[in-house]
Amino acid sequence: MKTSKFVILGGGMVAGYAAKQLAELGLNAGDLTIVSAEQSIPYERPPLSKGFLAGRDSEESIRIVPNDFYSAHGIDLRLATEVTGVAPAEKRVHLRSGEELGFDKLILATGSHVRTLDVPGANLAGIFYLRSVDDSKRIRGQAEGAKRAAVIGGGFIGMEVASVLAQKGIQVVMIVREARVFPQLFSPEMSAFFEAYYKARGVQFDTQATIREIRGTGAVSSVVLADGQGIACDIVVAGIGVRPAIDFLASSSIEIGNGVMVNQYLETNQPGIYAAGDIANYQDVLFGKRRRVEHWDNAVSQGQHCARALMGERAEFRHVPYFFSDVFDLSYEFWGDPADAEEIVHRGDMTTNSFSTWWVRGQRLVAAFAMNRPEEERDIAPKWIEARQRVSTARLRDTSKPIAEAGEFAQTNVP
Repeated sequence: MKTSKFVILGGGMVAGYAAKQLAELGLNAGDLTIVSAEQSIPYERPPLSKGFLAGRDSEESIRIVPNDFYSAHGIDLRLATEVTGVAPAEKRVHLRSGEELGFDKLILATGSHVRTLDVPGANLAGIFYLRSVDDSKRIRGQAEGAKRAAVIGGGFIGMEVASVLAQKGIQVVMIVREARVFPQLFSPEMSAFFEAYYKARGVQFDTQATIREIRGTGAVSSVVLADGQGIACDIVVAGIGVRPAIDFLASSSIEIGNGVMVNQYLETNQPGIYAAGDIANYQDVLFGKRRRVEHWDNAVSQGQHCARALMGERAEFRHVPYFFSDVFDLSYEFWGDPADAEEIVHRGDMTTNSFSTWWVRGQRLVAAFAMNRPEEERDIAPKWIEARQRVSTARLRDTSKPIAEAGEFAQTNVP
């Protein structure tokens, strides 16, 4: 049985960025093994629904590090290798091949599985989900000959895929279960802006819609909604969420719930074992609540944090949740957690593509969105959220004054 000082389970962004960080911290050759179920070396996920799907990015360009990085640093990268279990007490990992792998310290970073449609016809050809580079390749290939597409889901995956397909000249219908797009993050005004923006570019919407069945002979030809409406299509892309890939931990002594339960240091209940990325249900010290985040920035930051922990650093994971997206010719950023906000302030002109949104709870900034806004707003948003800055909502709305005054005013005038 081979034993490595450090083992990372999962070959996604956590692994790529953790390996890069470990190398920068002086990793010794032979000390790290990465076990990945994928056949590709670690790559960036965001381009899969943006530049790579559109054909602008190559597979090589989305690598986190060059192909020869792993061999150059003596890292054992095992691709197409499935993990079936972990035995914390024995410090062993069980592989599908029957092999066992020993470790001193372990990072669990197996990511997520897509949620799939559970309706008649869900197994027809032409129905896709987007999680891996291979998924993106298949969607891109199918889109080449497609004329009509149904995109199921109104979150960031659905919005990004719909944008790419529409720009390829495909007639796109977005099928959204909720009353508006992206209600988890967007205010009603923001949803209205994006829906109007998409409609102006040919995308149609069916909101508050559920799917009854998918029809076709061998391949998809239409999606039928619960009200009987049929939507003709020759490609379906469903972005209806993911679930943490933690089934292999069911018989271990590692605590799991909605993901792998870790503390503010990203440690599990078993010594020397950490979790990061999509599967990590961690104690957020900034917001005082548990959360599990499925975005790029979280995987990067937690991978780097765990790498430092393997090398002996002990520090709380303090991080403002962050998300970015590119749709059509728009790019925007989002920081924080808008849940339970008491007031929402929009700054700028929401009839244009340059505005920001600020969520406030207890006079403190808890979340912010910025699109084509001054650099000052982008810089100040995460700093104020982390600092639990008191703000004046009236000053936030007043675009005649620098945004910094909203914090300065509140700091000196709010008890």
